[in-house]
Amino acid sequence: MNASAKPILVIGGGIAGMTAAVEAAEVGYHVILVEKEAYLGGRVMRTHRYFPKMCPPTCGFEINVRRIRQNPRIAIHTMATLESITPKARNFRAIIKVRPRYVTGEYSIDESLAEQMTSEREDDFNLGMAKTKALYMPHPMAYPHTYVLDREALSDEDAAKLRESSPAGAIDLDMREDEIEVDVGAVIVATGWRPYDAVKLDNLGFGQYQDVITNVIMERIAAPTGPTGGEIIRPSDGKKAENVAFVQCAGSRDDNHLPYCSAVCCMGSLKQVRYLREKNENARATIFYIDIRTTGRLEKFYYDLLEDEHVTFIKGKAAEIHKDSGNGDLTVDVEDTISGDNLHQKFDMVVLATGIVPNLADLKLPIDLKYDEYGFIDGSTGIEGVYAAGCAGHPCDVSRATKDSTAAVMKAVQYLNGGE
Repeated sequence: MNASAKPILVIGGGIAGMTAAVEAAEVGYHVILVEKEAYLGGRVMRTHRYFPKMCPPTCGFEINVRRIRQNPRIAIHTMATLESITPKARNFRAIIKVRPRYVTGEYSIDESLAEQMTSEREDDFNLGMAKTKALYMPHPMAYPHTYVLDREALSDEDAAKLRESSPAGAIDLDMREDEIEVDVGAVIVATGWRPYDAVKLDNLGFGQYQDVITNVIMERIAAPTGPTGGEIIRPSDGKKAENVAFVQCAGSRDDNHLPYCSAVCCMGSLKQVRYLREKNENARATIFYIDIRTTGRLEKFYYDLLEDEHVTFIKGKAAEIHKDSGNGDLTVDVEDTISGDNLHQKFDMVVLATGIVPNLADLKLPIDLKYDEYGFIDGSTGIEGVYAAGCAGHPCDVSRATKDSTAAVMKAVQYLNGGE
């Protein structure tokens, strides 16, 4: 360790950013972790389970939270974004903007106070499929485990109630944005990803038909903390989903949308088929695919499903999805490229496997980094001392993201110690 080294700035508090922060801190470096949401964990915390072990994301998350709590070298700023950064060898000057939470965190807030609120907001953790009170906990496992107040959603009546009923000093309705200026020696970019906008796939019916959902929505539906309590039901009428199509490469490997493979969609859909089969024991699943890509040890996960008589694999890219005006069922039109038949199969619900888009595709950082044509930081960032991790650099799963993060920390440490 270089005792005189300045802290390492980690941008993004998802699984990649959390891993980078704890790895750097545990080898003796101070870390400043910046996350735009009100909680750490990123999109991984919105999933129901990991593949291939099918354990909940809270397993790994709890370990990382414990490592963070035990390490005084990590400073965390949530609801925060990087406003500017001036690159200079081993001495970057960064300005971090922190949005007001309106909850000071100095005193505990009882859940009953939030329940007294009548004003509500869309629950962004559940992708807008439910609502929360204007005073809310982001999700049950949120870290920091601190309430947030949506000031714009708060009614005057509820504001008066908070002034009267909340513990003195617990809530500050006049809180303002804050700016923090820091000097850091290296930067790790772990800004994560977002799903491709399925509305752009107008032939596949998302946004037109309630029962056409995306893979990220399916994760929240299957999760016990999700809007349906973990029951896999049709959004349109609440009926149990018994016959579900999983459409692979929805927009991916398509020159009109995402020309690349996102590397995780096949395994994600296979995992979601298991959710369906576990929850609804008589349910049938049909997977429409171009290729099934499950490399290495993940092949067994795929082969196990091949033996399930309730699961059908059809090689063919879905051409169109439309709705039956009579019973509301969805019809998937596809050419089976093995048999050559044109199929028109009916389903209760359709799940689109949309691909990974880097958050940096349309929201660049205030520093001149090298991006590829899709918005990923391809290879070198172009600036010494700045390194990419996880989906900021390329599509990857959780396992690969954590390895990337450890590698980025090793590069940052080497740089701070005078290496290139």
